[in-house]
Amino acid sequence: MQLTDAEWRVMDAVWKKHPASVREVHEALLEDTGWAYTTVKTMLTRLAEKGALSLGKDGTVSLFSPLVTRDAAQRTAVSTLLSRAFDGTVGGLFQHLLGAGELGPKERAEIRRLLDESAKAKARPKAKG
Repeated sequence: MQLTDAEWRVMDAVWKKHPASVREVHEALLEDTGWAYTTVKTMLTRLAEKGALSLGKDGTVSLFSPLVTRDAAQRTAVSTLLSRAFDGTVGGLFQHLLGAGELGPKERAEIRRLLDESAKAKARPKAKG
């Protein structure tokens, strides 16, 4: 599922606290965005229509919960970025990040650790079952 920048902000607020009312999401976003209550309500409703959020009720209060995990949204966003900007290759993205000096020593060490861990996991024989 593709999310706009504004939708990411709303989803982030709901991922952090759910179920969340319109008022709770509005309060979480107000300082950074300055959005009106009605803007937040419209965005939450559209995200529910899009299938990203579920809409429930507690009396007269609308409560929103995520139907899409942060991880799934991140996978879609990264896949889209790879496809659009790097011919679908992870290597192209890494070359860009390394060449642009975007990665600090800690990030490089973490990537090395993750690559080593991944290589070890793939080298292990799969259990038959």
